[in-house]
Amino acid sequence: MSVNLIITGVGGQGNVLASQILGKAAVRKGLKVTIGETFGLSQRGGPVMSHIRLSKESNAGPIIPPNAAHIVIGLEPLEALRILEEYANAGTVFIVNSRPIYPLNVIAGEVQYPDIEWIRSVISQSAKRLFWLEATSMAVDLGGPIMLNMIMLGALCSLDDFPITCRDIKGVLKDIFEESKLELNYRALDIGESMISSIYN
Repeated sequence: MSVNLIITGVGGQGNVLASQILGKAAVRKGLKVTIGETFGLSQRGGPVMSHIRLSKESNAGPIIPPNAAHIVIGLEPLEALRILEEYANAGTVFIVNSRPIYPLNVIAGEVQYPDIEWIRSVISQSAKRLFWLEATSMAVDLGGPIMLNMIMLGALCSLDDFPITCRDIKGVLKDIFEESKLELNYRALDIGESMISSIYN
């Protein structure tokens, strides 16, 4: 068993924390874990990509080889699209948050952000399966955009055959967050799980 997972987004979305939590949960289950991360020009607002490689047998290199990702978690749709050509293949599963975060050059009017439905169509036609989630709006309703990473982790852990469960993640959160914040994060995981379950069913 081996899983090559990429979590991609922009700085400030909780990408790195999500990868660290996932790694801790995997280690507790006896899996070999390698995590590699790349950052854009600025930590907040620039591209952030985490490579997470899980295996029962041996540690893999920190960077996933070209076109060898099994799963891509896109916290931001354009960043998910950027992964497609270099790391994805016809068997890759994508879980993508639909809410864009516009780069500074888009805000300044220098370039245009691609049409969201076009991004969705391209990923859907190229991947094995696309779960397109309105996760930011759910995070805002729950308490704020910062809850997005937990919702997306909950969605990830609901995939068939993924070796980490939401229960595993909750076990790790007990060691990271103070008691007052646990319930909110648990609810975020449950929301992500239910979003995937509703699509499967």
